[in-house]
Amino acid sequence: MSSSHIAGRIRRIKPSPSTAAADRANELRREGRQIVSLVVGEPDFDTPAHIRQAAADAMDKGATRYTLMAGTVDLRRAIAAKLERENGLVYSLDEIIATNGAKSAIYSAFAATLEPGDEVIIPAPYWVSYPDMALACDGVPVFVPCDEAQGFKLTAAQLEAAITAKTRWLVINSPSNPTGASYTADEYRAIADVLATHPHVMVMTDDIYEHIRYDSGITPHLLAIAPELRDRTLAVNGVSKTYAMTGWRLGWIAGPSDLVQAVNTLLSQSAGNCCSISQAAAAAALNGDQSFVERSVAIYRQRRDATLPLINAIPGLSCKAPDGAFYLYVNCGGLIGKTTPDGKRLDADGDVVLYFLESAGVALVAGTAYGLSPYFRLSIATDIATLTDGVERIARAVSELR
Repeated sequence: MSSSHIAGRIRRIKPSPSTAAADRANELRREGRQIVSLVVGEPDFDTPAHIRQAAADAMDKGATRYTLMAGTVDLRRAIAAKLERENGLVYSLDEIIATNGAKSAIYSAFAATLEPGDEVIIPAPYWVSYPDMALACDGVPVFVPCDEAQGFKLTAAQLEAAITAKTRWLVINSPSNPTGASYTADEYRAIADVLATHPHVMVMTDDIYEHIRYDSGITPHLLAIAPELRDRTLAVNGVSKTYAMTGWRLGWIAGPSDLVQAVNTLLSQSAGNCCSISQAAAAAALNGDQSFVERSVAIYRQRRDATLPLINAIPGLSCKAPDGAFYLYVNCGGLIGKTTPDGKRLDADGDVVLYFLESAGVALVAGTAYGLSPYFRLSIATDIATLTDGVERIARAVSELR
């Protein structure tokens, strides 16, 4: 019998790799190193003024008490209006619940639905937390490698091959973290056609980057293409990326009432309702002036377009232009097998990232954290001067490899 006081479901998961990378960068800074951190997926903009003002107004009006567990009526109305206006999806208030960030929404949905051994299909590359959240809820992550040649996206044939009698969920993130890949309407239709023959499979759409895309188009939603999947799909989103509100911790789930109410019950006994002030701010974000979104995406586009040619000019590195989100997923396969100035061989992308951190002072996240190597993720959610400095440091470090 194990003497550990820690439950097995916790022992089988690991801390977030991106958080660990950011922590290591901060540790080196405390030691006096000048570190360029290109790790964190967080907008570097301030939350727009009208949203901050809405929060202040809410406090002044005394909106500092418990709200309805599912969220205030005002917020859920704002979410419902956004879903209809932007995605063509119609939900009633009892089909929507506000959560403490989109991460909480995903974890809570897994916790409310997974039985031991249930499988969760996760296309790779994937956001680092999906597998561990599934494991923490007694699920089994099933990884489907989606390589660069197919645009880092799951194909219908791959989905068909991955589904078993134990499959409980398919998770789709579009545009995605870490690649920025975005599914087209035709690709969604092909996926939906596969799902039509497997009615036991539920779908979770992680839509957190939907507004951060670079072709000026509208991100299609799976349910707008395949409304027949509505009774087994949870749409997850939040305000953190679109409105530079990461610290406000406000996300939501929209879906069939039985699934949403199950999450509501779970959260009522665990986290409770979201912060009342954040809810007021989020309602203002969704209902108010959207010009910040357009301006911020234009800036991300400038950063992407400035950084991509610098990366692709470095021997051994290459990067596909992302459709959206604010990351570059850089192929470092050309560096594998090379040797550092102090004689260490780079055998994997983790070695490459560690070399860049220790020798050049650039913090990145290795592709192994996202389930597809040899790559590393570089966040462009920082100013062009910092990005240029970081890439120049990387170029110098690469030039010293043998």
